[in-house]
Amino acid sequence: MPIVPFESLPDDARVWVFGTDRALTAGEAARLLGVVDAYLSGWAAHGTPLTSARDWRDDHFLTIAVDQRAAGASGCSIDGLFRQLQELERTSGIAIVGGGRVFHRDARGAVQATDRATFIDLAGRGAISAATRVFDPTVTTSGAWRSGFERPASESWHAQLMPAVATQR
Repeated sequence: MPIVPFESLPDDARVWVFGTDRALTAGEAARLLGVVDAYLSGWAAHGTPLTSARDWRDDHFLTIAVDQRAAGASGCSIDGLFRQLQELERTSGIAIVGGGRVFHRDARGAVQATDRATFIDLAGRGAISAATRVFDPTVTTSGAWRSGFERPASESWHAQLMPAVATQR
């Protein structure tokens, strides 16, 4: 099944967002996307090809989506995708599958990946505020991804990590 443009997917398409531990170089991103595109072009669930798309943004975020109207991704097909990304991690030194990272834009607008403790510390020191742009890799549909993947911390679950912001809500 050919990969379709991400923008063409309906709002209820299922998405998985993967954030890298650091910004990728152009070469690293090209390699990642080449592996992902090759996988998606043959992605199937129980022999049924999946209509899929991917998006790469801000040198950190890979979003993969499946239009489930014709066929939905099965547990085995999703596991296969994760195995492919884990293999890429092993061969490239890029952390992409593991969780625990919190993403935000710094004062210069660059995306930063931190752990929760560092994010909380930055918020406590005022380096992160309610207006800081944050990313929500827990979105599960393309509609949620389009409307809320990046938003101010005060409008996201990130506010729970910022006591001063959480109490103002």
